[in-house]
Amino acid sequence: MDYKKISKELVKLLGGKENITSNAACMTRLRVSVKDVSIVDIEAIKKVEGVLGVVESDTLQIVFGPGKVNKVLEEVYQITGLAKGQAEGLDVEKLAQKNKAEQKAKYDKPVQRFLKKIANIFVALLPGIIAAGLINGICNVINVTTKGAFSGIWWYECIRTMGWALFAYLPILVGYNAAKEFGGSGVLGAIAGAMSISNVSMPLLATFNDSQIMLPFTGAVFNPASGGLLAALIAGVFFAFLEKKIRKHMPDLIDTFISPLLVLIIGGLIVLIVIQPVGSILTKGIFAVLTIVYEKLGVVGGYILAAGFLPLVSVGLHQALTPIHAMLNDPAGATQGINYLLPILMMAGGGQVGAGFALYRKTKNKRLKGYIRDSIPVGILGIGEPMMYAVTLPLGKPFITACIGAGFGGMVAALLHIGTVSQGVSGLFGLLIVEPGQQIGYIIAMLAAYIGGYVVTHFFGVDEDRINEVYGK
Repeated sequence: MDYKKISKELVKLLGGKENITSNAACMTRLRVSVKDVSIVDIEAIKKVEGVLGVVESDTLQIVFGPGKVNKVLEEVYQITGLAKGQAEGLDVEKLAQKNKAEQKAKYDKPVQRFLKKIANIFVALLPGIIAAGLINGICNVINVTTKGAFSGIWWYECIRTMGWALFAYLPILVGYNAAKEFGGSGVLGAIAGAMSISNVSMPLLATFNDSQIMLPFTGAVFNPASGGLLAALIAGVFFAFLEKKIRKHMPDLIDTFISPLLVLIIGGLIVLIVIQPVGSILTKGIFAVLTIVYEKLGVVGGYILAAGFLPLVSVGLHQALTPIHAMLNDPAGATQGINYLLPILMMAGGGQVGAGFALYRKTKNKRLKGYIRDSIPVGILGIGEPMMYAVTLPLGKPFITACIGAGFGGMVAALLHIGTVSQGVSGLFGLLIVEPGQQIGYIIAMLAAYIGGYVVTHFFGVDEDRINEVYGK
């Protein structure tokens, strides 16, 4: 779709940019306020490419669907010059976006920006991680329940191959994205990531005179899988850094072929001798910490993880967990592809939903009730940002009580040893990725988070004076 062309046509049919007083977007709709609705050609707008419908209310709501609407808004904003989200009376999506932007700006520090880059590396891979994780989980159940009845059948093994392929070669994709995200050549990062792929054809793993190649300093045989995704991630970032340094001093005449060559030779040796061992140490350390929290601390660990997750989300530090989730969902990893951390963290959204119900029941503020009414349905489905940024976080106390309540769901999730075979969704949609046979346990854990958030907020989180101060009487 040509969003620039679509936006120009829309502005024209809306009576020109002079007739537009505001432009904003919610989850699926472009919301536009106009001075004179009589000069707006509604029927023509309905025929514009990508438009799914038009809702005529206080503001014109042009339906595009998720994803597309933000791209249209960006182009419309470029034409009108009006601030995105500037409209009479903020709805819950706009208020959430406004508060989220303010919160992010407040904590827009180098650490958050770095972690955002790390998250970006994996966000592009999520569709594959989700799908491959589901394939692996479902096929494992099929193999057990049918005692391998489908093994050897071409179409079944084809599907299994799709699930296997993503995780087998994920380090290459991580290295590629890491190098690109940090300003280097993706293909060089992919080669760096390939150092973490276990393949018997790798020259470093070859046998000469009945003996394998020994590495310097350690005197051990190279184990490409030991560094895992973290080694691939660090290597991709390092290759980008190294490439920029080399190109900076390389004459233009030979830059095209000499710079990449030096990156691979120098970088490859450093990956082998330094980055792979560092990645291995970090990977073992992360799993050791998670094992202590999950197994040794048990329900206490579950409570701490669930209760402490929302504050991390609010300032963007949750992005540091993105590569950890990918490691946990790797079938060849320490947990055989079962992510036992994610279900506990999912309970944070349940605590917020419970807090929202308590606020809705006790407050007399109509505006807040409206925001909660709009936030709870999507919160139940697993989209917690509207509730957090439009309701709980601005009020303060409900945010804290939601965290406290979420911890009870985390305790149940840890007690029942709930795991997921993939990632990317939460809330009610989390049932799609929960390990088969654990759906009832997941629902029980989520209900515990709902009840916990509701009870704690009901007794300690509702301050009507503060509500009126924030939302007006």
